[in-house]
Order: sequence, then structure tokens, then C-alpha cells
Amino acid sequence: MQTHQVSNQPQLYDQDYYLWLKKTQEQLATGNFSALDVANLIEELADMGKSEKRAVESNLTILIMHLLKYQYQPQKRSNSWLFTIREHRRRLEKLFKDSPSLKRYFNEVLNECYQDARELAAAETGLPLEMFPTQTPFTTENILNPAFLPSTNDDNNSNI
Repeated sequence: MQTHQVSNQPQLYDQDYYLWLKKTQEQLATGNFSALDVANLIEELADMGKSEKRAVESNLTILIMHLLKYQYQPQKRSNSWLFTIREHRRRLEKLFKDSPSLKRYFNEVLNECYQDARELAAAETGLPLEMFPTQTPFTTENILNPAFLPSTNDDNNSNI
């Protein structure tokens, strides 16, 4: 890995992260680029992007898991499940509002997140994994639609 450090700030980074952030912000704001701890700044920026992606994956997986539970265990539906569905849709909506390009990432990881959600739903419900479709039964629009709830054959209520 190439070293970009031009200051003694890496020590500050390890000793007091918050102070390092404040000093880095000041250096950027004042144009004092020669004093920047470039190596750690690059790493932090990369980590921020990874963190946003992980947030999409986590919220999407939990949301789909609860949609599956809602569909496949109608007798156990609860306000807690509805809250979780609404909360994770809200979190995704906020992520997409702040970073619209993450919506493309949502579509890229949808199938992978569905597989994770499928396994989690089977584990949590005690239902056999084979009971859940191998491909997501929900469209992107369904997943993000605040009014959508899946229904079973004997359940005509598909909206919140």
C-alpha cells in the first residue's frame, strides 16, 4: 500500500480519533493540505462508503425477513413485525434520500440479501428452508412500498 502521510497526525489518529477528525476538518476547510494525514483520511472515506453499503444490506435483509415471516406465518403476525417492516423501510428511504446512488447498490445485492433473509426467516420461524421460494417473491417496488404487505392465499389484506 502506498504511503501518503505528510504529517505526524497518524499518531493523533490512534490516540484521539475525534480530535483527529476535528483537526482534519479544519485543515481541509483552511486549505492546509500539506498537514493532512492523507493515508488515514483515504481509509476513513473508503470505510464510510462500506458502512453505507452495509447499512443497505442489513436493513434490506431484516425487512425481507419480516416480509417473509408476515407472509408465511400469518397466525403469528404482530404489531412488532409491522413496526420492524416500517422502521427498516424508513431507514432505507433515508439512506436513499441522502445517497441516491445507493439505490443501484440495493438492486445489486437484492438477491444476496434475499438468500440471507430466507435463511434467517427459516431459523426464526422454525419452518423448513424449502418452504420459502429460492427467488424473492417481492419486487423492488413491493419491498420499498410503505403500503405493501404480503398476503397468503387465504388473506386478502395486502396493505398496511
